[in-house]
Amino acid sequence: MKVNVDLSGVSETALLTLQVRAHEARRPDGIIDDPMAVTLVDSIEFDFAKFGYTRRQDMAVRALAFDRATRDYLRGHPSATVVALAEGLQTSFYRLDDGAVGHQFRWLTVDLPPVAQVRERLLPSVDRVSVCAQSALDYSWMDRVDAGDGVFITAEGLLMYLEPDDAMGLITECARRFPGGRMMFDLPPSWFAALARRGGLWTSTRYRVPAMPFGMSPSEAATLVDRVPGVRAVHDVPYPKGRGRVLNAVMGAMQHIPLLDPVRPSLTLLEFG
Repeated sequence: MKVNVDLSGVSETALLTLQVRAHEARRPDGIIDDPMAVTLVDSIEFDFAKFGYTRRQDMAVRALAFDRATRDYLRGHPSATVVALAEGLQTSFYRLDDGAVGHQFRWLTVDLPPVAQVRERLLPSVDRVSVCAQSALDYSWMDRVDAGDGVFITAEGLLMYLEPDDAMGLITECARRFPGGRMMFDLPPSWFAALARRGGLWTSTRYRVPAMPFGMSPSEAATLVDRVPGVRAVHDVPYPKGRGRVLNAVMGAMQHIPLLDPVRPSLTLLEFG
């Protein structure tokens, strides 16, 4: 029997990203192996059609980028704690746990209570996974992180939905609390965020993307090393290849042509000193 899921606002985007990954994972030529996403979609009673066209690659490519960076860190810190801020219905733990990095790392999910409850109902229980049912802006989750073996923080699809001061405050506090750790996040360019704020982003006649108060270009992200105490290095992370020559050519050009920096999204990895 399927489970009825009723999320709203920014939390509802968790269902959109889940649907996109599951569609991609079902393809025989899919770029992502994500059986747990397929299982989740098949277990949920929800009108996914409201999102419009979801047979796209972008969110699967983004998930692969986060997986790759997390996996790289875990290879050097196999007992580290991964903190997934506003994790939504991501299934990253299950992909990584099957991804040749061992089974020693720990996982902390931080998300609002409605999303945490859905995860608890639908995802298998794992001893190494803990949940904080709260906002990422409630910094008390940091007290639950054992940083002795390393910390990798992901904010996949989060910061764009925060007010700029809140987003910068979260980055700053993570840098202060977790020296030696890393943090990865994605952001749209400022023009895209401004368009979303004006209500111009509809994916269908029934669904409008929530407002995005915060955006940042890769060159703006690079200045965080000078603006945020404790940030030792900033890396502009390239997106993995998707499916199709045209897509890969466009993504490669945007990554390497400086003039396109203001119009492309940023995928940023911070190293804390």
